[in-house]
Amino acid sequence: MSSPLKEYIQRFSSIRMAVIGDFIADEFIHGATSRISREAPVLVLDFIRREIIPGGGGNAAMNAAALGGNVWAIGALGADVAGEELRQAMERRRIDTRLLLTDSERLTPTKTRIMAGGRNTKRQQVIRVDHEKKLDLSEKIESQMVREVERMVDDGLDALLISDYGLGVATKGTKEAIQALSGELIVTVDSRYAGDSFPGVTAITPNEEEVEGLLGYWPDEDRLDEAGASLLEKTGAQAVVITRGDMGMSLFEGESPRVDIPIYGSDQVLDVTGAGDTVIAAFTLSLAAGASMHEAAEIANRAAGLAVMKAGTTVVESHELLTTFGGEST
Repeated sequence: MSSPLKEYIQRFSSIRMAVIGDFIADEFIHGATSRISREAPVLVLDFIRREIIPGGGGNAAMNAAALGGNVWAIGALGADVAGEELRQAMERRRIDTRLLLTDSERLTPTKTRIMAGGRNTKRQQVIRVDHEKKLDLSEKIESQMVREVERMVDDGLDALLISDYGLGVATKGTKEAIQALSGELIVTVDSRYAGDSFPGVTAITPNEEEVEGLLGYWPDEDRLDEAGASLLEKTGAQAVVITRGDMGMSLFEGESPRVDIPIYGSDQVLDVTGAGDTVIAAFTLSLAAGASMHEAAEIANRAAGLAVMKAGTTVVESHELLTTFGGEST
């Protein structure tokens, strides 16, 4: 199986893909522990550096670009410093950000993590502060976004990835447009809270917690088949991929039996941050490259196995993914 999988990965560079959704600025402030404050029993850190890394839809777009895809980011940012830094970070990855529209009424969602440790030791997160406010798109921005997506589809867009964190970009209007386009190209959905509100898409990729939110029960082994069948019926998706942490992932497609794909690599996970974004980016690109659902899930599983062995919000490069096959052959 591995030889055709490698061929699909090698085709990623020809894929045109758009990511629409909520783009989040992951802000990291790194400091060296110096002393206990006299004002309160808290650590005092000597500032070392600050960085902005794209999260949410930004991480999905970054992974798709790192894997070789030609990527457009579609969403709305605030007219603020975080939004501009987020845009610049994505442009450095050659992601087209012209459709990341600026809305003066919005606040760019920002998650600030304070990382503390010695100067020569690994730093640990000691606190996180979230700046988030749900705000639906204005009619003007929503209309522009929908028009541009439709134009891109007419121009030969291969795939559309929706990254919905519930922060307002996935409006009724954008969902209706996505539903109308689902028959024309590959459409995949990663939704934190509302995976069932995108009917008829190619695939959805919920984790176990998101499945519980949709169905009201945890998809343990005894109810996993029931969960998969219920999600297929509830969403009308062609396929459902449930990501299951150190259990790998399970694929449900039509009337076919469930396919379980064990975790790739070590089960000693370092960091699961952003792994779901890696999964859906690799899965979507693979489908657009001609892979079957099963083949795309196999590739995505390898990408996820690489992602969780890295610290923080990070990406998997195409050459890293290709090396997972080693000398394997069909």
